[in-house]
Amino acid sequence: MNNIQKYRFVCTLTFGDIYGQIIVWLITVTISLAAALALMGARRPVYALATVGLVVVLSLPFLLFAFVTTLINHIEVSPMVPGGKMEPIPGNVSQQQPVVPSTN
Repeated sequence: MNNIQKYRFVCTLTFGDIYGQIIVWLITVTISLAAALALMGARRPVYALATVGLVVVLSLPFLLFAFVTTLINHIEVSPMVPGGKMEPIPGNVSQQQPVVPSTN
């Protein structure tokens, strides 16, 4: 039990990392809404609602997969330095790095 090391988990994900994914999904939803409006003038408006529902339901798993894999790729795990304390990294409040105690 004494050999258990403490690890530091840091998420380095920023909004810029997922910004493109959000834009692509918004474009997909906008195109599906445009298709729904085009089908709304047809004799059966149920097709318009089915089109929007189908596009949203089919695109959400891909969006979720993209978000989760991006998040997992931005998680850093590193062992803590024995006797070290956590100190904020300048310029980024959300991240902390271990400080090695000086031996002087």
